[in-house]
Parts: sequence; C-alpha cells; structure tokens
Amino acid sequence: MRPPILAVVPAAFAVPLLAAVPAASATCAERPVQARGEPSRFETLAKGTARGNWRSAVRSMPSLGPLYANWSKALAADYSCAEGPSGYTCTAIATPCRD
Repeated sequence: MRPPILAVVPAAFAVPLLAAVPAASATCAERPVQARGEPSRFETLAKGTARGNWRSAVRSMPSLGPLYANWSKALAADYSCAEGPSGYTCTAIATPCRD
C-alpha cells in the first residue's frame, strides 16, 4: 500500500505568493485612489506615467501622504488602459497602504 500524497508547496513557490499580499500589519486607506497618465505610443510608458501620477496624488492627500505613496505596498494595484488616436492612455487604481 502506498502512503498518501501530501500537498507541499516548495519554499521557492511560497515566497512569491507571500510577496503579493500586503503584510498583516499594514495600514491601508479606506478607498482606492485612481490617477490617469499621459497618452503614449507604448502601453508600458502609459502605465508608468499613470503610476507616477497615482503616487503624486497619494502624496498630496492630507489624510495619506508620502508614507502611503508606494505602489508596491498598495492593495489591489491595477491599470485600466485604452488605445486611442494619440496612443495608449492608462489609469492606475490601487488602495494605498503603508507598513
């Protein structure tokens, strides 16, 4: 008789999964913040300007400020992009968080 197979996630796979979730001790804003970027011929650049505008918007909010302006720590960080005659235009949407 064979022993039962146990589902074990190797450490190499577990680390990236944990990195995608904000730390349990993180403090997050009540609502997401969104910011639109400038049009660009390339979607990657359009996302970059949207992300930069998101950081600026969060930094300028009196209730949040620079401690919350880290895109990597934001909850549900995503983009909404559309292609038009002047190229790609993206909006960055995320709930700001801090440690």
